[in-house]
Formats: sequence, C-alpha cells, structure tokens
Amino acid sequence: MEIKVLMRHGAGIREMARELGCSRNTIRRYLRETAAEQYSPRTARPTKLDPYKGYLLERIEAARPHWIPGVVLLRE
Repeated sequence: MEIKVLMRHGAGIREMARELGCSRNTIRRYLRETAAEQYSPRTARPTKLDPYKGYLLERIEAARPHWIPGVVLLRE
C-alpha cells in the first residue's frame, strides 16, 4: 500500500526500493499487480473424532444437565 502512495507522490522505483528496504524488482512487481491476491477457502478435512462424533453427542445429551469430563469420554 505504501508503494502506491509513494508512486502517487512522484517517487522513482529506486528511491522507493531504498526507502522501503526491498528490491527494485519487488517494487515493479507490486506496481504491476492490479489487486491483492485472493485465496479460495480451504476444504474441510475429516478429523480423528469424526467416526465417534455421533456417540459423543449422544453421551453428552444423555448426561444433561450434568457435565461429563472429557477424560471419562476418552476412557469409554
């Protein structure tokens, strides 16, 4: 963002590189880009607990309104 501001004020590529402490090629590359790089959302990966999710939810619901420690569920 700072590079675009310096460019609007008339600073040269060498001057910007010196002031910001980066390569002239980095400045050029940044000025050529029209928008920030967009990343796509990651796909959900299965967890280790997925096979037991139904059982765990069932046990938690059965214990309501009391609380079951995670260690107890782990031992089962």
